[in-house]
Amino acid sequence: MKAWHYAIPLLLFVALAVLLYSGLGKDTRFVPSPLVGKPAPAFDLPDLLDPSQRVTAESLRGQTYLLNVWGSWCVACAQEHPVLMRLAASGRLPIIGLNWKDEPEAAVAMLRRGGDPYTAIAVDASGRTAIDFGVIAAPESFLIDGKGQIIYKHTGPIDWASVESQLFTRLEGRQP
Repeated sequence: MKAWHYAIPLLLFVALAVLLYSGLGKDTRFVPSPLVGKPAPAFDLPDLLDPSQRVTAESLRGQTYLLNVWGSWCVACAQEHPVLMRLAASGRLPIIGLNWKDEPEAAVAMLRRGGDPYTAIAVDASGRTAIDFGVIAAPESFLIDGKGQIIYKHTGPIDWASVESQLFTRLEGRQP
């Protein structure tokens, strides 16, 4: 009976070690989304630069675009900003911004400093649209096809290697 007192903690330790080891080496930027392969949530939000205009999911139908969730308060968003500027300059994919729970003045100031890569910027002041997309933390980006379906989700700051290996390959109809 005394041997079991030592065996149980040892078995628990081994089980925990196996669990931790199985997670090593995995890409932590990849967080599976139940929305991939499904229609993107509908949204109808004011435009950051012209609040009299609306940015809607319906108005974007027919084109493939990248929906980028960002905020001026987000350090990682500032980190990915040059990559978004480069992507916008390539002309290969329009980028729609979803400015998440931000102060409009701070968001505009950030764009003035670093440039504006966005075709349009929807203001999600309440955070409701981000919740509908299942956003965990900014930045997150969703590649949405012309039918309005989410075909890829990137969690965290996007880098140029991901643009080439994930976005461009999907735009060309290939799987990465």
